[in-house]
Amino acid sequence: MRKIFYLSCLLLFMTYAGHAQTDEAQIKEVITKAYVGGIHNGGPIEDIRDGFHQAFKMMVQAGDKVNEVTRDGWIERIEAGRKRQPNPDPNRPKATGEFVRVSITGTNATVELKLIRNGKTLFTDNLALYKIGSGWKIVSKTFYRH
Repeated sequence: MRKIFYLSCLLLFMTYAGHAQTDEAQIKEVITKAYVGGIHNGGPIEDIRDGFHQAFKMMVQAGDKVNEVTRDGWIERIEAGRKRQPNPDPNRPKATGEFVRVSITGTNATVELKLIRNGKTLFTDNLALYKIGSGWKIVSKTFYRH
């Protein structure tokens, strides 16, 4: 009887651990594709729209003030920048994301990410995500610019 109990506990733990790893991998993929690739490495705008929820808000600190930037407002700025410089420097080093911490509770996740380019940390980002339907979406961001 004890053996069955322990095997059941082990199976339950393995199921939970496998699910958590799947969620963590999905979260990392969304952030890498939409944020690191889409925004910082000039990837497709559609990748950004897919990874960031329509209700997304980025909080930007300016001295004692905090301003909000919406997903669509941020995309408009990115598109305007790309129009001003349609042929980015092909030799510019790509940004990479270093996942410092990923915390998942049910359908909620928080991520601390270091954005690095050319060996230098540019930003430390704190991203919040929700699992909506079968996928994870970035819903908010705060950051520190190094």
